Amino acid sequence: MSEAARLAPHLAGPAWILAREQTAARGRRGRAWQMPPGNFSATLLFRPKVTLPEAALYTFVSSLALEEALALVGGPHARLSIKWPNDVLLNGGKIAGILLESVGQGRQTASLAIGIGVNLAAAPPAARVEPGAVHPVSLLGETGIRIAPEDFLSPLAMAFDRWSRQYETYGFGPIREA
Repeated sequence: MSEAARLAPHLAGPAWILAREQTAARGRRGRAWQMPPGNFSATLLFRPKVTLPEAALYTFVSSLALEEALALVGGPHARLSIKWPNDVLLNGGKIAGILLESVGQGRQTASLAIGIGVNLAAAPPAARVEPGAVHPVSLLGETGIRIAPEDFLSPLAMAFDRWSRQYETYGFGPIREA
C-alpha cells in the first residue's frame, strides 16, 4: 500500500504490485498484518471514475474476485465464503483479507489502492490474532494445495477484471446479489 501510494502519481494505467516480502504490513485500522513466506500480498492501483462512496464498493468487488480466484485454485472441495465486506473464509477460517485506501480530491477519487493478503502457504499463529477474530487458515493447510504467489496473481487479476467490469456496467445491484 505504501509503494502504491508512492507510485500513484506516476502510473498511466492500472497496475498490480506484488510484494515478495513485507516489513511494514498493515491491516484495517492500522493493525499489524503477518505475512509468512509463501503467502500472497499484492496491491491493485487504479483510477476509477467514481465518487468516493462508489469507490468504497470496490471492497465488495474485490471480495467476489478473491473468492472466485480461490475457488479456481482450491478445487471443488474448498468451502469458501465471504465475511462482508473484506474477508474471505475457507472452511470457516480466515484465509484472506482486503484493505482499500483512496487518495482523492473532493468527492472524486484520484487513485484507489486495493491491498489483498492471502494465506497461501501458512497462517499466522492464533496467538497473534486479536481476541474474537476469526481463526486464520491457509490454503496449503486446509487443502494440501501449494501455489506460488506469482501463480495466484493471474487468476485473481482476471476475476477482478470481470467483476469490476460488471460493477462499472450494471452498478452495485448484481454485486450485492452475488
